[in-house]
Amino acid sequence: MRGAGAWAPLCLLLAAAAAQPSRPQPPERPVFTCGGILTGESGFIGSEGFPGVYPPNSKCTWKITVPEGKVVVLNFRFIDLESDNLCRYDFVDVYNGHSNGQRIGRFCGTFRPGALVSSGNKMMVQMISDANTAGNGFMAMFSAAEPNERGDQYCGGLLERPSGSFKTPNWPDRDYPAGVTCVWHIVAPKNQLIELKFEKFDVERDNYCRYDYVAVFNGGEINDAERIGKYCGDSPPAPIVSERNELLIQFLSDLSLTADGFIGHYKFRPKKLPATTAPPVTTTFPVTTGLKPTVALCQQKCRRSGTLESNYCLSNFVLAGTVITTIPRGGSLHATVSIINIYKEGNLAIQQAGKNMSAKVIVVCKQCPLLRRGLNYIIMGQVGEDGRGKIMPNSFIMMFKTKNQKLLDALKNKQC
Repeated sequence: MRGAGAWAPLCLLLAAAAAQPSRPQPPERPVFTCGGILTGESGFIGSEGFPGVYPPNSKCTWKITVPEGKVVVLNFRFIDLESDNLCRYDFVDVYNGHSNGQRIGRFCGTFRPGALVSSGNKMMVQMISDANTAGNGFMAMFSAAEPNERGDQYCGGLLERPSGSFKTPNWPDRDYPAGVTCVWHIVAPKNQLIELKFEKFDVERDNYCRYDYVAVFNGGEINDAERIGKYCGDSPPAPIVSERNELLIQFLSDLSLTADGFIGHYKFRPKKLPATTAPPVTTTFPVTTGLKPTVALCQQKCRRSGTLESNYCLSNFVLAGTVITTIPRGGSLHATVSIINIYKEGNLAIQQAGKNMSAKVIVVCKQCPLLRRGLNYIIMGQVGEDGRGKIMPNSFIMMFKTKNQKLLDALKNKQC
């Protein structure tokens, strides 16, 4: 009986514990897998295994659908991917809809963009990693919002009416917020063009518009070859007319200084019949659309002519930069130049990731002038229809040294 008496207190404790209401269990941490189909008013997506290091050589796609009549708002809570100034290796792409059509943005490193808003009730997020990974990936929250009641922090969307306006968040009451990304996609009927005009404009000033800026693109996606211009400062851009029936306007603010912002207006207009125009005035070596160098051209003696001053006004673009890639293609050389300073941009397509800028140039005759990877150059040249710099045998190229800086700054202020 002693055995039974010894068990009695333990039995009473167990019975009392069973009678107590159970404590609430902490919510389970979500498990993030590679891609998925997500529907509803809100939810989370994250890189595979987040917050652990994401796997290499992966391609993950998330398709988000919110109720009809609403738009998707995506907020990145955390992002830590391999950093590269062009986001070439590991990156997250965000698209309008469920296809690879209109890309809203591409992100890598640790820069966390502002709220991204789709034009309809669908959005697609895609993450790609290469063989070498670095970081813990990303985590983002999506939610449904009314198209016209998204709050001050949200902006962007699809504009299809014959005329309308677009503006930065908080306009005109106060400065636009930091860390915002806005994309407006304007679509006119097939036989019409889009005329764009900024009424008021005040975006953080920088000589190269590296921090806060507005970029305008022909067509429906962010594509440097289709970029019409990139703008900042307090002077409104000149009126813009699209080449086709679609325009994309991107506004980005970084995480530091802000300004008043802007309001712009657009309207559709009919295409005019093409008029007969006089042939354009060209410099000594006109920029050709074809990239195949002629034998005669490349057999010329490789020698630059003139000086920095005399070539400055003859060139479409002037920059100082470091050659980071060189790829021979046929008789030409395709190079990517990381920009140190740009003194004259013209229509040169400049790619930007964070605060790093780069441009692509083609040396039409690959041995003349000679560009070597890892070296710093002053490069002057013309710009092709694709937005890439064209370097001809007589283009002015020289090694960039600190002592050139003062002269180039003076030339920048020179009226050509």
